[in-house]
Amino acid sequence: MDLATGVGLLGGFGVVFTLIMIDGGDFGAYYDKHAFIVIFGGATMATMMRFPFSTILHGVPMGLRFAFTMRSVKPRELIEEITRIAEVVRKSGPIALESMEISDPFLAQGARYIADGYDREFIRDTMERDRDNFLMHLDEGSKIYRAFGDCAPAWGMIGTILGMVTMFAHMSDPSKLGPAMATALLATLYGALIANMIALPLADKLHLKLEEEDVSRSLIIDGILLIRDQKSATLVREMLVAYLPHNHRDEFSAEAA
Repeated sequence: MDLATGVGLLGGFGVVFTLIMIDGGDFGAYYDKHAFIVIFGGATMATMMRFPFSTILHGVPMGLRFAFTMRSVKPRELIEEITRIAEVVRKSGPIALESMEISDPFLAQGARYIADGYDREFIRDTMERDRDNFLMHLDEGSKIYRAFGDCAPAWGMIGTILGMVTMFAHMSDPSKLGPAMATALLATLYGALIANMIALPLADKLHLKLEEEDVSRSLIIDGILLIRDQKSATLVREMLVAYLPHNHRDEFSAEAA
């Protein structure tokens, strides 16, 4: 599980829980079915109007899965593993990759192509297509959560307006003022919480994952193609160092030397 996502989500709910406890601990006062329906029903329907249904079906679960469970891939570790693969190929030939354990699935796929003897263009086209499709799905997930985060506060305002209309329409009946006021205020609360504590943070997390995966998978593709071209391990390492941040390149090169 991604530690930052889990800690942030639990911590955010913890803050709200603590504030409710400080104010008396009456959690029932913070539940209103009308506000709940307005936020989740309205925001969900509005989000569905923005995207094809097929996109929502795979974008929502994929977004949750990769926001919480996707491991962070460090370019430095990938360069070291690709260099190790290049050394094995130079010493024992491509067939040695069949028995080699490779931690990253995408890198393992490329190594399998080399071991099977596929030509350079096939490897490049296939891996670039896989990378682009994966990034497209991550981008769709990010857009869906961002759209929900945009809709939730707006529907919170709609719920507030509906509650105020009901309240003013029953000014002569004091028993109906309280529920109407609760709907008005809780709709805004629900919308703000859903948007700023769940939907928008997950959208930003997915966008960050997309950028990380774009770099790491492009690095892997370049490394696999260099190995396919029978380049030496030293040359492979030197050419892939360009993917590292500038302040890490000298340190990495020094360690390699």
